[in-house]
Amino acid sequence: MTTQTTAPETPETPSAPSTGASSSGLFGIPAATGRALAAGGSVLTIVATFLAWTWTSEFPGDLTVYGYPGGLQVLVLIGAVLTTLLTLATYDVKALGWLVPAGGDAAVKFAALATFATAWYTVISISVELGGVVNLEPGGYIVAVTSLAALVGALALPFERPEPDPIDPDSTGWENFRHSLGQGWNTTKAAFAAESPRPVGKLPSYAEILIIVAALALGLTVFTYGIGTEYDELFVGFLILAGLGFAALNKAGLIAHVSQITARHQNITVFGAFIAAALFPFTQTDDQYATLGVYILIFATVALGLNIVVGLAGLLDLGYVAFLGVGAYAASLVSGSPNSPFHVHFPFWAAVIIGALASLVFGVLIGAPTLRLRGDYLAIVTLGFGEIFRITANNLDGTSGPDLTNGSNGVASIPNLDILGFDFGAVHDIAGFSIGRFANYFFLMLIITAVVVLVFRRSGNSRIGRAWVAIREDETAALAMGINGFRVKLIAFAVGASLAGLAGTVQAHVTYTVTPEQYLFAGPIPPNSAFLLAAVVLGGMGTIAGPLIGAALLFLIPNKLQFLGDYQLFAFGVALILLMRFRPEGLIPNRRRQLEFHEEAEAPAVLGKTGA
Repeated sequence: MTTQTTAPETPETPSAPSTGASSSGLFGIPAATGRALAAGGSVLTIVATFLAWTWTSEFPGDLTVYGYPGGLQVLVLIGAVLTTLLTLATYDVKALGWLVPAGGDAAVKFAALATFATAWYTVISISVELGGVVNLEPGGYIVAVTSLAALVGALALPFERPEPDPIDPDSTGWENFRHSLGQGWNTTKAAFAAESPRPVGKLPSYAEILIIVAALALGLTVFTYGIGTEYDELFVGFLILAGLGFAALNKAGLIAHVSQITARHQNITVFGAFIAAALFPFTQTDDQYATLGVYILIFATVALGLNIVVGLAGLLDLGYVAFLGVGAYAASLVSGSPNSPFHVHFPFWAAVIIGALASLVFGVLIGAPTLRLRGDYLAIVTLGFGEIFRITANNLDGTSGPDLTNGSNGVASIPNLDILGFDFGAVHDIAGFSIGRFANYFFLMLIITAVVVLVFRRSGNSRIGRAWVAIREDETAALAMGINGFRVKLIAFAVGASLAGLAGTVQAHVTYTVTPEQYLFAGPIPPNSAFLLAAVVLGGMGTIAGPLIGAALLFLIPNKLQFLGDYQLFAFGVALILLMRFRPEGLIPNRRRQLEFHEEAEAPAVLGKTGA
């Protein structure tokens, strides 16, 4: 592998030599002028955030105060500061060189776009909600102009233009139009492209650990801010800034550098991630957002179990949520619910074992006769199993069938857990913080998630894990090499099902009631099979962090976009389509899978056993 360490420095410096017509910006502005405009515009944008943007406090966030940014102004301030730092780094400011290991021009463009989009979204929202631009104060006009100037300056930075494809003289007008659009799109992609980041040097262990701690602290801060946004406008602005800001850091090469450092200290990174997650309830003033936290963990844990089936073994399972339901029903029937026909109350450890074993048995029973199928046929069978489970649970009401699940009413009044005298339904004071019911279950679910992560890591790095990957890549070749494909796939199905059942035992106690309608193939509220599969694909198949982040986003974003009403799923679907179009390998991709979608990407020096 050859890594160019000097190439990124050339196009980002203001004194970079011009390479003629092939190296220029999207706007006909000299590179030095554009760089100065980007820097000056971002600095003035910072100043504008300390001005009033509207005269009335009717717009959420109170943007009427001078000298103290609030609400969306804080987001614009963060974007402008990031743009300023990245732009200064392209001036070869020695103290900021670490910010742009892959070059700064593409990162500046994304950061300026993030600032511009957030600022203009705010200005337009003020104008629409309050009845016109007359409701803007001078600060609103100033931030609109300065953020636009910074974006224009950033887009004027030079880049290597792709060679235009020749035009067929016999083409029709429509074909010429399509050719022009394609060439324009290729030019735009080239404008936002970045060089490969230079390898991060070996640092002292304590320094690398501090970098990992800083990255985890930043992640916890961003997540806490996002989940705690108090009004719709602020959350939309947060999404804009977070998405484009992450792209800017990725283009700068910082994400790649942090990834290289975390790869050197995997155990420390995993441990630190769970410590950061455990601190989340202490950042909240009430139990409201801990509710979202525990549901996100349940969703993420089940998605990680599905990742074994889909991401490692390559088996398309469209009825996976049924295994979550099996575990939930099994635990609810032995946990003291008055609707249970057994009238028993087992301790939690016994309910966990029963839930996981019940799901494992169903996984084996369903997998044994069906796993000889492949591709779409297997997907159809698993989809049918998911629907059969839901319909059967609906009919076991004492009328259409035996009285076992109480039909559509479900198993209700499931008591809160009490483990070693610790009542999960009560409020507890820990180090001066009040930890409510959902925070208690959050900590319990975090332990369950840690167990699932441990199982995923150990199984993925084992002989059976390598067999799963072989089956996923080419089942025919794997069989020819002596791998027992049916046995390997059945193990994947059984392990994935038992992990889903493990999460289901906790879900039963968190929700108080288990009903068949909680386990649909598709619906507006996760977890359901479609959302679980989307979380795995969106986050990155075959990785640990991918499904966890994908599940968090897929649960949090629809919850926060409820103001869209009937258009919620439409907007969400469009966002998923765009993401799959521009990043089909997922947010945190398996390296092998990333190379499949981007053949021009540089191959890594070392691949893990599962390609991570």
